[in-house]
Amino acid sequence: MTDALDGRTNAGRPDDRVSSALRFATELVAWVATPWALAGHSWSLAVLSVVVLIGLPTFLSTPGDKNHVIISVPGWVTVLLVLLQLAAAVASSWIAWPAWAATTVTVLAAAAVVTERRRWRWLLCGKRSAGGETLIAG
Repeated sequence: MTDALDGRTNAGRPDDRVSSALRFATELVAWVATPWALAGHSWSLAVLSVVVLIGLPTFLSTPGDKNHVIISVPGWVTVLLVLLQLAAAVASSWIAWPAWAATTVTVLAAAAVVTERRRWRWLLCGKRSAGGETLIAG
């Protein structure tokens, strides 16, 4: 549930519906463009890129940021995983696709960075319990 006054959920997590959509769109691009860019060099690297780009965020997550946490990590790890996805999407699109498509991906990634800032501040602010409450401010 979101508090209309400050845009935060009950657990203190920022309302990130827009950033979530932009982040997911950029992740999809990374999942497609990265193996596409690497396939000409090495099929095994292309497969490994998919395993890393999809597997790491699936297994590693910050409590309170996802409903289902398999392996709990601090917020800074989640932020680095998002940055990895964004960088992979942009770099791979410039290698694999025409300039107009790569420019579109770059704009998408930039928009994701702008909208992710509140979530990233929340992730970096401290330790959270399984419910997402801040236990120790950082």
